[in-house]
Amino acid sequence: MYSTDQLRNHFTAVLNDNWQDGFTIPCQGLYPFQWFWDSGFIALGWAHLDMDRAKQEILALLKGQWSNGFIPHIVFHNPSDSYYPGPEVYRADLSEHAPEIPTSGITQPPVTGFVLQDMFRISGNSQELLFFIDSIYDQVFANHQYFYENRDPNMEGLVYICHNWEAGTDNTPVWDLIWDTFSVPEYQLNRKDTKLIDASHRPSDAEYRYYIHLVELFKSWNYQDDLIAEQCPFLIQDPLFNSMLIASNRSLIWLGELLGRDQQVEQLRAWTELAVQGMNDKLYDPDLKGYVYYDLRGERKLPYLSSSSFAPLMAQIPSASQADEMIGHLCGGRFGGKDQENFLCASFDPLSEWFESSRYWRGPVWINLNWIIYKGLRNYQLNTEAEQIKKDTLDLLTKYGCFEYFEPSREMNEGLKAGYGGNNFSWSAALGLDLLNQ
Repeated sequence: MYSTDQLRNHFTAVLNDNWQDGFTIPCQGLYPFQWFWDSGFIALGWAHLDMDRAKQEILALLKGQWSNGFIPHIVFHNPSDSYYPGPEVYRADLSEHAPEIPTSGITQPPVTGFVLQDMFRISGNSQELLFFIDSIYDQVFANHQYFYENRDPNMEGLVYICHNWEAGTDNTPVWDLIWDTFSVPEYQLNRKDTKLIDASHRPSDAEYRYYIHLVELFKSWNYQDDLIAEQCPFLIQDPLFNSMLIASNRSLIWLGELLGRDQQVEQLRAWTELAVQGMNDKLYDPDLKGYVYYDLRGERKLPYLSSSSFAPLMAQIPSASQADEMIGHLCGGRFGGKDQENFLCASFDPLSEWFESSRYWRGPVWINLNWIIYKGLRNYQLNTEAEQIKKDTLDLLTKYGCFEYFEPSREMNEGLKAGYGGNNFSWSAALGLDLLNQ
């Protein structure tokens, strides 16, 4: 149990311990490289402590950007044998667009745009930081352009993900419905994660074989986007991924206006207008009162609520009436429970038969989604609900420190002495620090 000052010191120590002379790993052993959306959130933490390190974090990520604007979800700056799959599995060099530095061949939610705007806010609107943003603006814009030109086959403003790891919510139960549509070989897995932490808190080997199979397919197609769109069995329009892209669009518009980038701002506005319409027309489920996934290959909605269902609040996508409907699930609703018996916000619907409170993205609370939802609630002046999720987040961090994910049940937490997954986890520290400074 930490006091506020001790908690702030703990957050700072975690980031310092995970700093690798140019970038920050998510945590020791379990995740020894640089991850795309992790680094965005981590940069926000560094912005409160050391803006130079925040800038280095972003620059290190952009070293892995491909020539077509694609930013991979892992940049392998350093060798390590504690993580699987590594660069030898991805073989990103099969793509004509890959950089010299080894990377993975899939991406993650594009958070860089709104991270840069928040860094500028934290800096006190520093002109020096604005010059830095100007120097990398084209690269971040190119990443957005990649998505809208290569991942939106119906030209409806909604981009698809082609691998569950691209969602960031690796093993949400929603994917079970996709795995049921195709079979995979019995790959021999050289997993390291289950040797480092409790295997019951991780995706199963059966799930992992699907993850590896998709990578093998991409390699067979040399990571060509047209072949992936045509043949990949996993093509999903994800509310979280699209919300992060739209939120980053809005931030690039705001920053682009400051920088006089009129042509790029005009394009970003067009993408955003179409995307918001697509989100509300296609992904909002009025019966469930939340945003859900759409399976492009199966041409069907996947009507299940998760923490991702609330991410559109951050991107200012719902109408005021939709937002009012959505928050009914939080305080006193199915995620909070009638007597608020759960900490907000479980990563999957706690009333679902598929909910597992301790297994990765099938139920536990994640700090980054809580931060996203908090920011979204503030956008709609839903301050009571925002303060509840902020309090729940800091209460978990205060009791356990910076674990990767946490048990939602208040009753079960009474008997626990630790969170779940990796310890001294960087984005838990970084976003906890940002919440303390809100």
